[in-house]
Amino acid sequence: MTLIPNPSKNLIIDVEGAQWARLPIRTHVIGKDDDISEIVKRYAVPELLLGDMLFISEKVVAISQGRAFPIKDIKPSRLAKFLVKFVHKSPYGIGLGSPWTMELAIKEAGAVRILIAALASAVTKPFGMKGVFYKVVGKNINAIDGPCSYTLPPYNEYAKLGPAEPEKVAKNVSREIHCDVVIIDANDLGVAVLGTSNKNITETFCEDVFKDNPLGQSAEQTPLCIVRKVA
Repeated sequence: MTLIPNPSKNLIIDVEGAQWARLPIRTHVIGKDDDISEIVKRYAVPELLLGDMLFISEKVVAISQGRAFPIKDIKPSRLAKFLVKFVHKSPYGIGLGSPWTMELAIKEAGAVRILIAALASAVTKPFGMKGVFYKVVGKNINAIDGPCSYTLPPYNEYAKLGPAEPEKVAKNVSREIHCDVVIIDANDLGVAVLGTSNKNITETFCEDVFKDNPLGQSAEQTPLCIVRKVA
């Protein structure tokens, strides 16, 4: 397999005084019946070298866990429809900016916790504090995402939760493939590390090596990425 960059992306990036290659790996369209370990063994393991790290998009982990749902099957509550009015709409993703994703957040975290987080955000916003809602609510609610026109079908008509127990997933996959693993949520706004198999892999390193989102955010179909230090 020849590993090439996604359109408008680069393979090489300078981080911490060294060069690192980001090698995106194309897979089939992953569904809820797929096992993430088997996906990794099929597509990534043949390309791995000693010392490589494997970064996995949190989206495919969540999908393989059955945590993505057609929006036609989600019935937003009145609370979800109310709260979504106050969500900042970003051009880089839906987040909680739809009644479907807000309903998933309410079911995942509970209405009381969501309301407390919303109140905390409202109180602190005038002081320029950002991200308070997600810090208070926890439970990887910031990894929830919804349907976008540029998302790979059929998930352009789905809403999804973040992956369950991403740290555990990273460690389990790592044990099976003998390679450090990172579960990452990267988009054109930023990077969030949801789980790592090795505590020595810092969030700062992951954020820097993925800051230009080498996996892309559309129909690239490359949810796996080998990160390799360039000699």
